[in-house]
Amino acid sequence: MKREELTDMLWFLAVAEERSFTKAAAKLGTSQSAVSLTIKQLEARLGLRLLTRTTRSVSPTEAGERLLRSLSPHIQEMEAEIDALMAFREKPSGTVRITLSDHALDWIVWPKLRPVLKEYPDIHIELNVDNGFRNIVEERFDAGVRLGESVDRDMIAVRISPDWRLVVVASPDYLADHTPPQTPQDLVGQNCINHRQPHAGGLYAWEFAKDGRDLRVRVDGQLTFNTSMAMVDAALGGLGIAYVPENLVAISIKSGHLVQLLNDWSPMFSGYYLYYPTRRQNSPAFAVIVKALRHIDA
Repeated sequence: MKREELTDMLWFLAVAEERSFTKAAAKLGTSQSAVSLTIKQLEARLGLRLLTRTTRSVSPTEAGERLLRSLSPHIQEMEAEIDALMAFREKPSGTVRITLSDHALDWIVWPKLRPVLKEYPDIHIELNVDNGFRNIVEERFDAGVRLGESVDRDMIAVRISPDWRLVVVASPDYLADHTPPQTPQDLVGQNCINHRQPHAGGLYAWEFAKDGRDLRVRVDGQLTFNTSMAMVDAALGGLGIAYVPENLVAISIKSGHLVQLLNDWSPMFSGYYLYYPTRRQNSPAFAVIVKALRHIDA
């Protein structure tokens, strides 16, 4: 295969994975028209239609899917070998892509990785915020961050945070007009701020526990978000009761801007873990990231 043909295949791979010429062009650092022309020339040379194009989406044809399945493992092997070669450099380098939730990013990951960028200028970090679950292998992420209970068993998992909990909070203004709930069941009928679970599509059922009893409550209200900070902001504005990570509201509770409710019903959740497939172990840059994020018990 000629070098330019390999480039065409890589561009096809980008479009097929991103399901978009625009996103593929941004990923490749080129124009959408250049990517489109390259794919057309590749299809003409092969005599096959590889992609089905509509005004809203791009998807591989049967031939395209077969080419995608054939190419992906080889490209991943090449990337792994290149990562291994980087071990011969004096300084770790390369790009590390991680998918994670907004809470994990703000609370744990970004504070720990900020110093890494200054110490290792040749390491590039891409942090993709997504509160749902992603297939890190298929979507070519190097790692993901999720609660320990959510990590697949075939992944290597490294704890990066202590255990934490969600707490129920509301502003004094809201409570001045509403009777404070004494039990989780009292949340029914309150104006609660819901959390949408992106990939599942449903609303999060608030989880509580006390004296060995587990309880889930489906709440209702005017507002629904899929990010924690927006829920906190709405609660501060007196727009309802929120169930959010404790560390996000600790200062507001201490200052009196928010009131904590149902404290004895708030259970602990397992900490966040960085998880990844074994093939990433050979990358010096990735080893730096793992070391920086690893949680050390006080």
